[in-house]
Amino acid sequence: MSLDASDPDGGQATSIESRLQRLGLSLPPPLSPPPGVVLPFASVRVVGCRALVSGHGPQNPDGSLAGPFGKVGSDLTIDEAYVSARLTALSILGSLHRSLGNLDRIAAWTRVFGMVNSAPGFRMQPSVINGFSDLILDLFGPDVGAHARSAVGMAELPFGIPVEIEAEVELRTD
Repeated sequence: MSLDASDPDGGQATSIESRLQRLGLSLPPPLSPPPGVVLPFASVRVVGCRALVSGHGPQNPDGSLAGPFGKVGSDLTIDEAYVSARLTALSILGSLHRSLGNLDRIAAWTRVFGMVNSAPGFRMQPSVINGFSDLILDLFGPDVGAHARSAVGMAELPFGIPVEIEAEVELRTD
C-alpha cells in the first residue's frame, strides 16, 4: 500500500477509510462493556481543534473486548500483545470516526499514551505499543501519523485486557 496522498489510478486524495479497506480492516462498533459495567464518560471529547481520546482496549468485530487476556510476559507473548495494540488502534479509529464523521479530519496525531498489563520483570512495553504506532503510521503516513508516545507497564488493566491506549489528535480547521 502506498502512503502518498494520491490514488495511482485517478489522482484523487486517498481517504483513511479506503486505506483501511485495502488492508482488509474494518472499524468495530462502540464498545459493549461487560454486563453490569457502566462507562459514564465520552470515548472522544472534541475541544476546539483537538480530539481527546479516552483509554481504549482491543475489540472484536462485534464490539466486545478482544482476547487473549492477561499479563504480557506471562500470559501473552509480545506478538500477541502487538496484535492487541493494533486492535486497540482500530477501536480508537472507530470512536474517532463516530465522533468526527470522517477520519480525514485528523490533521495530526499529537500524543499517544500506551499502557501494557505487564508481568513482573517485563520491560518490552515499547515493542507492544508499536502495534498501535505501526498501524497509525501505515494509515496516515509519516506527516500526519507521527506522534509523541509513552509506553509504560501497569500492574493491572481493566477486565484483564493486555493493552490500553489513550490519544490526542489535532483536527483540520478547513
